[in-house]
Amino acid sequence: MCPRGEACQRGQAGGQCARQPGRPCACPGAALSVSGRGNARGRPSAAGGRRERAGTERGPAGGGTADMCRMSFKKETPLANAAFWAAKRGNLALLKLLLNSGRVDVDCRDSSGTTALFFAAQQGHNDVVRFLFGFGASTECRTKDGGTALLAASQYGHMPVVETLLKHGANIHDQLYDGATALFLAAQGGYLDVIRLLLSSGAKVNQPRQDGTAPLWIASQMGHSEVVRVMLLRGADRDAARNDGTTALLKAANKGYNDVIEELLKFSPTLGILKNGTSALHAAVLSGNVKTVALLLEAGADPALRNKANELPAELTKNERILHLLRQKEGPGKNELGSILDR
Repeated sequence: MCPRGEACQRGQAGGQCARQPGRPCACPGAALSVSGRGNARGRPSAAGGRRERAGTERGPAGGGTADMCRMSFKKETPLANAAFWAAKRGNLALLKLLLNSGRVDVDCRDSSGTTALFFAAQQGHNDVVRFLFGFGASTECRTKDGGTALLAASQYGHMPVVETLLKHGANIHDQLYDGATALFLAAQGGYLDVIRLLLSSGAKVNQPRQDGTAPLWIASQMGHSEVVRVMLLRGADRDAARNDGTTALLKAANKGYNDVIEELLKFSPTLGILKNGTSALHAAVLSGNVKTVALLLEAGADPALRNKANELPAELTKNERILHLLRQKEGPGKNELGSILDR
């Protein structure tokens, strides 16, 4: 046996000792022969040796699954790539074959840190997700942008997968590195059933992204009126402003999403000048949407307010119908408001 600390020539046939041919090498860290309890690739041998994670670096002693998920993966193996493909396509038979072979770790990752569980959750393959949990898949593994399986399933509205992930311990407070939560991503897509589940599971309705964008803001900007209604009923801050000072009402007014505006107006949002120096009425006038202007005026928006550039709403348009509404807020103008809203 080679003395401890002397370099081992691992290229010797059969893993034999460089100094004593015919005997297996026993240097610390040297590969065992194929007839022993393991092999250089970390696969289990016929003798049932311990399997290490394929394609990973060994973690610190006592490290858990989260430690393994944070490790650097130097390269993707063909078998690991086949597992990723199977998870994406929902090919359960192939995935079973690969994992049962012991040559692919359930939490192996590609170059962006994505696992088979993430791919399956993203594509909505709930049967694959359940199977992967049977092999001990972790919900804690993150991609390079902080993505987890729960975030992926929520972003694409895969309700059954979200349920399965939560039942297996997925963290309801997972966030991308930009701060987006599962609730935020579901709100962006307008997935009402997922949103209800996340809220009932403890998701924070007002948790913003790093730029201050709250779930209500993004739902309003995307025009998801039912999502806006549910969030307001669950305590969403109607006046929560993004870092640029815009609110949900201002964005809806700018986009002309009148169904969203109607839901927001039920909770008496601010109609005055915002921190960014403008108002929802100014935004509505600029957008040229007559019904939006009518809704805001009826709710009490003041056409005499000036923005940070000292401009009245009426100075931002040449649309005669909008100008007439602004000038005739009182008196006969009310009748026109009613006729516009009925159109």
